[in-house]
Amino acid sequence: MFTKGPLARLLTIILALIVLPAIALADTWQHEQGTLTLDKTPKRVVTLNWAATEALLLLGVEPVGVADRDGYRVWVKEPELPEGVANVGARVAPSLEAIAQLEPDLIVTSSEMAPAARLLQRIAPTYVVSVYKQDSQPFAKASEMLTTLGDMLNREAQAESVLRDIEQTLETQKRRLEQAGLTEQPVALVNFLDDRHVRIYAPNGLYQRTLTALGLENAWPHQGNYWGFSVVGLEAIAPYPDSRIVVIEPTLPGLAETLSASPFWTYLPPVQREQIYRIEPVWPFGGVFPVKRLATLLTDSLLAGGSDNVR
Repeated sequence: MFTKGPLARLLTIILALIVLPAIALADTWQHEQGTLTLDKTPKRVVTLNWAATEALLLLGVEPVGVADRDGYRVWVKEPELPEGVANVGARVAPSLEAIAQLEPDLIVTSSEMAPAARLLQRIAPTYVVSVYKQDSQPFAKASEMLTTLGDMLNREAQAESVLRDIEQTLETQKRRLEQAGLTEQPVALVNFLDDRHVRIYAPNGLYQRTLTALGLENAWPHQGNYWGFSVVGLEAIAPYPDSRIVVIEPTLPGLAETLSASPFWTYLPPVQREQIYRIEPVWPFGGVFPVKRLATLLTDSLLAGGSDNVR
């Protein structure tokens, strides 16, 4: 038969040389909405949440488009987002047209965008990963996302380097606090929503990874929502008199003046002990990098000493 002849064997060899490399280059990854297959390393990536944006920048990859670009520069800050990156709309409702115009070869989103996942997949291969969801461990999930994106983008070594650097930073900051004898008192991490209410960060949130690594106890013992926080009145902090209060920016204009006139605020033991601290913004719903950023800012602030108000 012809299929057993020399010509057939030659054709088989030629086809193998053509087809096998293409098959070898194709890789498949599982994600929350199914599987993703790529036959080449993506060069044009769009990210639809800030945790994904952060992960790409840590890997040394500049996204061609991001959601809520300007907000990233205010709330997240690091790693810095380069100029010239396109804005594709809000994180909760990005513009499919704006995304398509960028001609991406990879889109990274989360389960909040699940209803639009099929539409996104028509534009480009879409990787769906959620750092924040019920019963998740944010730092572990963010590390997994970084590692997976490193695999997709041929940046495995960079992903490993980033995670090593974070661990080294945590060890360094812990030693600084231990040497200064500042690890004994619990710490309450808060954002002020107004002069009587705060968002307080819980043991199930991303910030807990920093506190644990620094040898600090979280003054707030209760579980929060799956984003890792609870909204409470200042009176909820009063039962924890030994705590130090760390206020994370931004704060409302005139907050310090309002609090100084508040009998309740001035009564709080941390206020009377001048153990109120203030640090620059750290995005609590990000990937792995906020753990490092918080460790450095928190350690510097505790070493510098507190005051009796949000200054």
